[in-house]
Amino acid sequence: MKVRKLLDFGTTRSASRFKALGSRTWQRGAKRTTTITVRATPQGSLPAIPPEVLDESDGPVYPTVLQQVRNNMHKFSHCVVLTRVGNFYEMYFEHAEIYGPLLNLKVATRNVRNAPGPVYMAGFPFFQLDRFLKILVQDLGKYVAISEEFANDPMDKIKSGGLLFDRRVARIVTPGTLIDEKFMDPWENNYLLSIHADPKHGDLEAQLSSPSETGNSTLKTSVQEIGLAWLDLSSGDFFTQRTDVVSLPSVIARIGPREVIIDQDFQRVESSRIISTLKDGQHVITYHKPINSSGKITDWAPMLEDTAAALDSSKFTEVEVAAGNFLLQYVNTQLQGNKAQLQAPVQRHDEEYMMIDKNSLRALEVKSTLRDGNFEGSLLHAVRRTATKSGARLLSQRLSSPSMSLEEINQRLDVVSEMLENPVLRQDIVALLRRTFDSLRLVQKFSFGRGDADDLLGLARTIQITTQIAEMLEEHISFNGELSESEASTNSETGLAGPARGRECLRELLHRLQLEGPIAVAEKIVEAIDEDKLDEQHRIEDNEAAEMVQLAEEVLEDAGEEVKLKGVPKNIKKAAANGNGRDGPTDDVWIMRKTASKTLNTLHDRLDMLFQEKEQLESRLKEKSGAKSLTLKWTPGLSYICHIKGKDTTASLEALGSTRGVGASRSTRSFHLTEWTQLGSRIDEAKLRIRAEEQRVFSSLREIVVRNLVKLRKNAAVLDEVDVACSFATLAQEQNLTRPILNYGTTNHIIGGRHPMVEVGLTEQGRKFTSNDCIVGDDERILLITGPNMAGKSTYLRQNALISILAQTGSFVPADYAEIGLVDKIFSRVGSADNLYNDQSTFMVEMLETAEILKQATPRSFVIMDEVGRGTTPEDGVAVGFACLYHLYNVNGCRALFATHFHALADMTVGFEKLACYCTDVVEDGDGGFSYVHRLRKGVNRMSHALKVARLAGMPAQAIAVAGQVLEQLKSLPTPPNQEAKKIAASGG
Repeated sequence: MKVRKLLDFGTTRSASRFKALGSRTWQRGAKRTTTITVRATPQGSLPAIPPEVLDESDGPVYPTVLQQVRNNMHKFSHCVVLTRVGNFYEMYFEHAEIYGPLLNLKVATRNVRNAPGPVYMAGFPFFQLDRFLKILVQDLGKYVAISEEFANDPMDKIKSGGLLFDRRVARIVTPGTLIDEKFMDPWENNYLLSIHADPKHGDLEAQLSSPSETGNSTLKTSVQEIGLAWLDLSSGDFFTQRTDVVSLPSVIARIGPREVIIDQDFQRVESSRIISTLKDGQHVITYHKPINSSGKITDWAPMLEDTAAALDSSKFTEVEVAAGNFLLQYVNTQLQGNKAQLQAPVQRHDEEYMMIDKNSLRALEVKSTLRDGNFEGSLLHAVRRTATKSGARLLSQRLSSPSMSLEEINQRLDVVSEMLENPVLRQDIVALLRRTFDSLRLVQKFSFGRGDADDLLGLARTIQITTQIAEMLEEHISFNGELSESEASTNSETGLAGPARGRECLRELLHRLQLEGPIAVAEKIVEAIDEDKLDEQHRIEDNEAAEMVQLAEEVLEDAGEEVKLKGVPKNIKKAAANGNGRDGPTDDVWIMRKTASKTLNTLHDRLDMLFQEKEQLESRLKEKSGAKSLTLKWTPGLSYICHIKGKDTTASLEALGSTRGVGASRSTRSFHLTEWTQLGSRIDEAKLRIRAEEQRVFSSLREIVVRNLVKLRKNAAVLDEVDVACSFATLAQEQNLTRPILNYGTTNHIIGGRHPMVEVGLTEQGRKFTSNDCIVGDDERILLITGPNMAGKSTYLRQNALISILAQTGSFVPADYAEIGLVDKIFSRVGSADNLYNDQSTFMVEMLETAEILKQATPRSFVIMDEVGRGTTPEDGVAVGFACLYHLYNVNGCRALFATHFHALADMTVGFEKLACYCTDVVEDGDGGFSYVHRLRKGVNRMSHALKVARLAGMPAQAIAVAGQVLEQLKSLPTPPNQEAKKIAASGG
């Protein structure tokens, strides 16, 4: 890109950009001078323009480009409009005035004849688009309409008064419709969720009768059915589910959408539990008007991959179909008609996954820490050893929705076992996986008509590595195919010998790979694209961008602003710093090999012949003129010229025939020569034909990628599963984890259990974690845990919930032995927080969470509750705590760990035969020192030792002494009898 090109946009381009950058006089040699002035930005808002002014039929008020922008702003009034103008993206009018300062951009003004006021302008170089999209979409929560340049055909040029480009919105970018933006989180899915519900129906809540021992329950009132559909445009994943108002918060927490769309009629509903749920979760909510459709699943076909077009409509409920139609209508609107090719929709059911409600996801720190919301310190951070970004996304999905299928869990564990027992195989596979690219997202880019040569090469390498991994696994299975005598014992469930199960699972994974078509794709890509020339092209592009950066920064500097452009890629900054900008044109770089097509080979041969003609012509001209320095050149401004220098400038050129001088100095001379001009035109034509043929070859490569879309997606899914299995095996080896045994019972039998995150933290400090057993279920359904503050009760509760999650995810667990009955729902009531914005105190939040647990837990659920009732008076707290225990024991009938400082609860529940009391303790050394005993023992500890914690916290000694005196006085008071409570307990038992 030349400076001349930057300054030659025409009035609407150069003025808007450089007025926005500052005031300066720019000179290039002595031939070109462009002077630009900037007025001080006036204060106040831009006057509103009446809608009738925007009617193009009444004639434009603004010059054509500005009128195009104004029309787009009117049509997409809910968006910030970014308009491509040459090598910049521009904002105009009130958008520049409002968002320019927020983006730290210089805002300039331009007076336009007959306009109602000055036109505000602000912009940035095109290569900074991702940076500013991130600020607008992710940080400011705005929707952005991107208006691109579309070349006008001859008739359109006449209609527009000679305008080269029409500027139309090509796409609307929202938080849930990101495709390949660089600021996307590569480790997490970017889901867009649609909710279909009837705003007039009301939010009826399920009223459950008392569950029996078998867990059966009946609904006394109907609950509104809700249809959900969600997708990730960056990977093509597409899901549907039917749910209800009660389960909705947990389902949304599991999905983790970046944007939620819902019928705009909900804006007029005064009180909606659905909207409250979304606002409580701080989700981006988009109110959208549904478009009338047939209401049939066939409406999905245009947005799905070819093999998914013929769907079984009987599988999907009416509300799911409605949610899917609503979702795809919205996506189609945002993409402005560009068709996506999504994967076949996967129908989800609540019973397929362990439900972890939103409070438990947060309290158990599954994806982020409770205090700071950081990734580091979460369960996902502690267990993630994946080699690929897509593998990390699969791991994240599995942790938030562990499986309820015993067969599926065991298959996952079998593969982990196989990888753990074969460390060399695992290390070789991980090394290969690290060299792969995110093929799911790459393939999706091509389905949108995007993707460049680098993406094609990345995809080809991934296909080649997939083939190597497949060969490696085949060899492993074949080599270990024969069973030894120790493997002869047959597993009753699978019919296979123990160690052979892992190899059989690997064989099933291999059978899912479809390599025949993709291998051919990879070969064609590698044969067509010249990687060395592609690297050379990137260097040229970086140098061109470096020129633009230098120019923009110089303009800002001359305007009195010492501002360095942020968000510029490092390689571009380096090129700018080193002064690597090009002063003149370089030879064209052809990224396609000559052998990519017969036509391309012929065209290159033709171009080579023309260059030979050039050399011959140059030699003849030197001989005729006697000017040995004569060269044939091309320049941006003068096109094809002859150039001589030095003593040759005095030579007579009459022998050359018809010439026309175009420039001369004391040491050089340039002129046009008809013969060279004609040859140059033929060279230009040959280059254009090569460029067109390269584009045709490139398009054909993208086509074959899209034709193999389904196979490539399936192969990517297999690689992700292998990656997660290797990750779990690596984790098991590092942290000495144990394979869990899962069954259909309702008992957890864990020996030597450990907390997966706390243990890592202690190990880094050189300390050892105290393991604990946890046997809870049929014989002892509830464990009532007492003990001192800081003695590990909360850690114990959390670690056992996390062990169940890990086991059903398909991971080995931190324990010496673990036998776990499948858990359908995990509930956690730990920690304390208020929600003052919604007028909810700490105790109110605690009660809301407790209420949800008592209403939803089943006999197969696992509940942990910590210090329920502590936010009120001791008497009220004991009453609430006892009521929770009573309900969990007699109504829910679930496994539960219940930690408390209300020691009276141990006496009040003596009649609960399947409730056991355990405690932690403190050991004092007699000299005022003490240490915690984190290991649980049977019994009740009626000493909380709160003053010891206060002393550790640095509370003044005088205050500690006063607290000790008060405590002694309180202990001397008579304890009120609990006879009534004991009667209730006895009747409940």
